Amino acid sequence: MQEESTSSLEAAWRDVTARAEAAAGGRPLHVLAVGKTRPAAELRAMAALGQRAFGENYVQEARAKQLALADLGLEWHLIGPLQSNKCGDVARRFDWLQTLDRAKLVPLLAQARPPTGPTLEVLVQVNIDDEASKSGCRPRDIGSLADTVAATTRLRLRGLMAIPAPHPDRALRQRAFARMRHAFDALRLDHPGIDTLSMGMSDDFELAIREGATMVRIGSQLFGPRHAR
Repeated sequence: MQEESTSSLEAAWRDVTARAEAAAGGRPLHVLAVGKTRPAAELRAMAALGQRAFGENYVQEARAKQLALADLGLEWHLIGPLQSNKCGDVARRFDWLQTLDRAKLVPLLAQARPPTGPTLEVLVQVNIDDEASKSGCRPRDIGSLADTVAATTRLRLRGLMAIPAPHPDRALRQRAFARMRHAFDALRLDHPGIDTLSMGMSDDFELAIREGATMVRIGSQLFGPRHAR
């Protein structure tokens, strides 16, 4: 990578992490760098700055980057919709699945997760604004799906994830984030070990953090505009 490009990545990474930490006010917070459409060289440069966790939307694209960056020991999150025929790949090759939205995927993931090594960290994705075009379970189904995950030995329930509707009215986004925080707090009553509420992206991550997010997923604010696939 050219020196100018590397410098730009560093400036963006430091800006995002500083803003996220300020919004968190001392609470634990994790920034997930979303590498969708970005080349492995850019992820390597970001990793050199200290970024360890990366999110990918597509299993095949992620696999190429995982192979190219295998020497770095990075943490990989699937943040795109999961099809049943990809469960084996995800169970074997990712550290986190943030988009579990239906119970039938749970046994497929559990069976494919290697019996030695760490569990697959799982977030239940919630369609908090009931959008027809979005994946995610209905809020009323969170408890049963979480129970299904928690009953397995090779998956570990870590919390919830959501992609609220991108309303231009930020007050509506704030309400969606607040509903997710309420759902997260309610789930902790039955699953006190959960610790992750993943919500907020490049254009609203500070708002999400102030409403209780413990993890934000940042792409364009770190890497710039997304490349065409």
